[in-house]
Amino acid sequence: MSAVRHANIAGYGSESAEQKAFFRWWNICKTRWPNAVCFAVPNGGARDAITGARLKQEGVLAGVPDIFLAKSMCGKHGMFVEMKTKRGRVSERQRDLFPLLEAAGYAVVVARSWKEAADAVEAYLHGRWEASHE
Repeated sequence: MSAVRHANIAGYGSESAEQKAFFRWWNICKTRWPNAVCFAVPNGGARDAITGARLKQEGVLAGVPDIFLAKSMCGKHGMFVEMKTKRGRVSERQRDLFPLLEAAGYAVVVARSWKEAADAVEAYLHGRWEASHE
């Protein structure tokens, strides 16, 4: 285990800060998995009505998890990670969508910190995936 994984690099504990910290970890560790691609899905955030309507017409789908790991492992096509704060709740749209993603062959996890996300991704990439969403 890397010392970086134990450092408090998240900041204030907001979902955004935890996700930024996760990607700091990923950018340090990703060379261990050269064939894996991990990126954020910019679905959330406040938008004006015109932008929201345009994005919806372009195919943006409410409830899609925050992060996608493009790497087939553990009999799955890839992994979705939804970041939540300690008290954050999975939305109704997410509760509906996550089982559909799993049925389509993807791993889905809800992580309450950058470390939970990193641990889940690392377990998945080492072939030790277990579902853990609400």
